Amino acid sequence: MTRVFIETERLKLRDWCDADRAVFASMNADPEVMRYFPATQSLAESNASVDRCMARITNDGFGFFAAELKATGAFIGFIGIQKAPDYLPVAPAIEIGWRLSPKVWGQGLAPEGAKACLAYAFETLGADEVIAITTHTNTPSRRVMEKIGMVRDETGDFDHAMIAEGSPVRAHVLYRLCL
Repeated sequence: MTRVFIETERLKLRDWCDADRAVFASMNADPEVMRYFPATQSLAESNASVDRCMARITNDGFGFFAAELKATGAFIGFIGIQKAPDYLPVAPAIEIGWRLSPKVWGQGLAPEGAKACLAYAFETLGADEVIAITTHTNTPSRRVMEKIGMVRDETGDFDHAMIAEGSPVRAHVLYRLCL
């Protein structure tokens, strides 16, 4: 049985399952979905991303959860919180993130799931701060960050160490929400 970690009015944030892989790979191969990343992902790269998400959930008890529409049971991407990777200058921290299928963009699902993840981070995990990062040009994600109450910390903006110099998505902005 798949564990559900968080439920909202329209979403279940749950463990990943093998059936999610094909849909997620299709999303990660879509240039529009990945326009704020250095490149699209191959099937192997996408599966490795799923494996990392699953391992974080297993090891930490939380991570970037698979997002499922309650009404249909359809997998639509991920929304969740994870320990920020050590290579980020903001680590250690709890990071919130999301990536959803274009089929559900504009429906308020990212803020809905993200607000529930913030509550989980603060109330269940006892976090005193949650951060979010994205490339400076990713205005859709930045809007979600602001909708859920996060505030940009310009002093924390940085060049992402895992993205090549000269890449238009290397410069990242930092948002924070403190209790």
